[in-house]
Amino acid sequence: MKVAVIEGDGIGKEVIPAAVDVLNAVNLDFEQVPVEVGYGKWERTGLAMDDADLELMRSCDCILFGAITTPNDPNYQSVLLRIRQELDLYANIRPFRPLGITMDIPYKPAKPFDIIIVRENTEGLYAGIEDVNQNRACSTRVVTRKGCLRIAKTACKLAKGRGNSITIVHKANVLKSCGFFRELCIEVANENGVRYNEMLVDAMAYSLVLNPERYDVIVTTNLFGDILSDLCAALVGSLGLCPSANIGDKYALFEPVHGSAPDIAGKGIANPLAAIQSAKMMLEWVGEFEKAGLVQSAVDNVLQKGLRTVDLGGSASTNDMTKAIVEYIRSVQ
Repeated sequence: MKVAVIEGDGIGKEVIPAAVDVLNAVNLDFEQVPVEVGYGKWERTGLAMDDADLELMRSCDCILFGAITTPNDPNYQSVLLRIRQELDLYANIRPFRPLGITMDIPYKPAKPFDIIIVRENTEGLYAGIEDVNQNRACSTRVVTRKGCLRIAKTACKLAKGRGNSITIVHKANVLKSCGFFRELCIEVANENGVRYNEMLVDAMAYSLVLNPERYDVIVTTNLFGDILSDLCAALVGSLGLCPSANIGDKYALFEPVHGSAPDIAGKGIANPLAAIQSAKMMLEWVGEFEKAGLVQSAVDNVLQKGLRTVDLGGSASTNDMTKAIVEYIRSVQ
């Protein structure tokens, strides 16, 4: 198996090597294909990613991706958005559940929860159709029948392996495009025998804070899914704990939800768990479920023993956390 390994910028250069160390520890038979993209390359060459980089990704089975710094420059094209669109990675899967650790976070849910946000990943307000002039800036929101049907089918497929219900999140009381999304999601749910309920996105944000345990699989559009994901990360305790998968019919990309965090880059204190659990999702995607379970057991074990990076209120380094996970895996093999 060939894996395109993209560290990117900032802490991506620290957490992706940690994830690779864990993949090696579980004895995954894979070839690493390094691909350099991101802000550093853009500064040096004027291009954050070129066509050759994309072709290299296409030559691989999947992608393990770190994080990208996006400058405030109108001529800079988002690397991640382009990859998602070029490889048609239409389903962004983001799981959120507490990892059974005690942390001093601003709001801690009273009951356990296990949520998956299924976010349409290639259109919506992130479609890249922009018109900016001196007097007005317009971003076109694209919601297609094809995009709605396939993301709804993805959500229903996940729901059938869980509670057989989905929550459709939209703003159909204001946006006709959301009404279109809502109707097609309901159609797919009915066709698949999956129960559904629906929430307006603002009400959903409120309800997730108060009662996250009510929700299982949430399906929504691109921007709404992006925003609700960060809210759920706060309920879990840190963006540093949150993995994700970008799935298409042919390709897949796995990445931590967090960004490049330039304020802590190079200090050795970044939490590698989001990247490591993204690698776990990659293992599940390729059918290596035993290895994926071993990675999750290692993460749970290390946290239960009290090891914490700075974002979790501790003092462990990136290397400390990675080493402890690798040592656990090797001890039980």
